[in-house]
Amino acid sequence: MTKKLIASAILMATSSLAFAGENPHQFEKCMTSALNERPGSVVKVEMKNEEGAHMYEFDIRGIDGSDWDVECNAHRGLISEVEREVDSANHPLFKAKMKVSEADARKTALAIYPGEITEVEYEIEPNGAASYEFDIDTTLNQEMKVEVDATSGEIVEANRELWQIGLE
Repeated sequence: MTKKLIASAILMATSSLAFAGENPHQFEKCMTSALNERPGSVVKVEMKNEEGAHMYEFDIRGIDGSDWDVECNAHRGLISEVEREVDSANHPLFKAKMKVSEADARKTALAIYPGEITEVEYEIEPNGAASYEFDIDTTLNQEMKVEVDATSGEIVEANRELWQIGLE
């Protein structure tokens, strides 16, 4: 039910992006691909701009008991990345890689993107690395997703979030 509600809301939201009666975004294909990659329930969907490309990020509560972030190129409908979310920096997979505290990672992110952190996720990357992902409402009235490597403390990714629907 939640998956259908989120899908309906997103389809309505993305319809405003239509060009000459056609929407260039592959939402349905992306959602199907994401759920094939990690079966479960979609609890949140975001659209972000990653180096000029529109990307959907599906947060999936997996039937395997894990939470997953599955990214899909909105124009091509192809999965580009699958990350596992863990509940905290104390999770064994995260803690094994963590050398930088969350407080220090926050300082690093806010030094480049000043504003207010509204959400933190703890992610295990496809290569096993751990990273903090911060959603920041910037002082420039943009929402940025900033990923800080938990081992090196470096910003490894920063993207502008265009919209979000679902659970925070």
